[in-house]
Amino acid sequence: MYRITKEFHFSASHQLCALPDDHPCARMHGHNYIVEVEISADTLDENGFVLDYRELGPLKRYIDEELDHRHLNDVFGHDMVTSERLARDIYDWCHTRWDQVSAVRVSETPKTWAEYRP
Repeated sequence: MYRITKEFHFSASHQLCALPDDHPCARMHGHNYIVEVEISADTLDENGFVLDYRELGPLKRYIDEELDHRHLNDVFGHDMVTSERLARDIYDWCHTRWDQVSAVRVSETPKTWAEYRP
C-alpha cells in the first residue's frame, strides 16, 4: 500500500457550547488549525504517483474560502465543532472528490491531533 499526505493550514474560531461554563473551550476561542489529508493506493499511476498533489487544489480553495478566518459553528451549523468532527467533515468533503482518501487528521495545537479513518 502506498500512502501520501498533504498538509493545509487555516485559522478559525469555534465554541463548544455543550461544555460547562467553567470549561475554557465553552468560550469562543480560535486555533491555527493544521489539516493533513492521507491518500492511499495499492498501485501507482502511469506517472508513478498515488495522486498528483496538484489535484488537491480544490481542497486548498475550500479551506481558504469556506473555513479560514471563519467561525466554524456558523460554517457547520452546530455548536460542537470538535477536531474529531472537523476531521470527519473534511474527510467526507474529500472523499466525494477523491475515493483514494484514507484519512484526515486535524490539529488544534502543536501537541494534539484528531484523526478520522473509516
